[in-house]
Amino acid sequence: MTTGMHGAYRAYARLVLETMPEESRVGLTLGFVRTFGIPDIARVLHGTGRMTTEPRGRAKATGAAMFTLIGQGLDSAGGRRIVDGLRRVHDRPGITPELMQYVLACFTVCPLRFIDGHGYRAVTGEERDAAYTFHLGLSDALGLPDPPGGHLVDVESWMRGFESRCFAPSEAGRALWEAASRGLLAARLPGPLAALAPAVAASLLDQPLRTALEVRCPPAPVRALVTYALRIRARSRRGGS
Repeated sequence: MTTGMHGAYRAYARLVLETMPEESRVGLTLGFVRTFGIPDIARVLHGTGRMTTEPRGRAKATGAAMFTLIGQGLDSAGGRRIVDGLRRVHDRPGITPELMQYVLACFTVCPLRFIDGHGYRAVTGEERDAAYTFHLGLSDALGLPDPPGGHLVDVESWMRGFESRCFAPSEAGRALWEAASRGLLAARLPGPLAALAPAVAASLLDQPLRTALEVRCPPAPVRALVTYALRIRARSRRGGS
C-alpha cells in the first residue's frame, strides 16, 4: 500500500487501488463517459480534440491523476501538483462550479456503483464514508462549494437531480460516445467482451444516459451475455479472494 496514503480515506484507497482496481478503472471510465450526457461538458471535451483523436490517452491521464490523488493524498507533492493542474485546466469560460461538482461526483460515485453491481462483493459502509471524505477533500482543494448533505448518498441524490435537469442529446456528446465506445471502453473490458464493443459498452449504460447519448438499447441477448460474463468474473474473483 502506498505509504503516503491519507488516513482519512484509507479504506477507499485500499478498495480502488488494491481490492478491486480493475472494477474501479471500469467504473471511473463509466463516470467519465457519463459526463458526455451533459451538453455543456461534452462541448468542452469535444473542443479539445483529444477525446475523439486519442480517447484512451485522455482517459488514462484522467485515471492516473485520480489514482495518484487517492493513493498519495491531496496534500502530497504529487497531489498538490495534480490539483493545481486541475484548477488550470478547468479555469476556462463555460466551466461553472456546478459542472465541476458534477464531474467530481461522477468520478467518486460511478466506480462504487460498478463495484456494487459487478464486483465480487459490495462496497462497505466504511469504504463509502471514506469515499465521501476524499470527495469532500478534493472539492475543497479545488475551491468548490461543499457537496450537498453530509454523506455519499446525498451526492448521489444531487447527481440524479442534476442529470434529470441537464441530460440532453448533443452532437458533441454523440461524437465523444462514438470514440469512447470503440476505443476506450473496449480496452477496459475483459477480452471476450471487448471483442463485441460498442454493443457491450452500451449495455453498461443506464437508460437515461443512453437517451442523452442517443444510443440504442442493445438486444437482450447481448445484455444477457454481458451480465453473465461479469457475474462469472465476479464469482471467480470471490473464490480467489
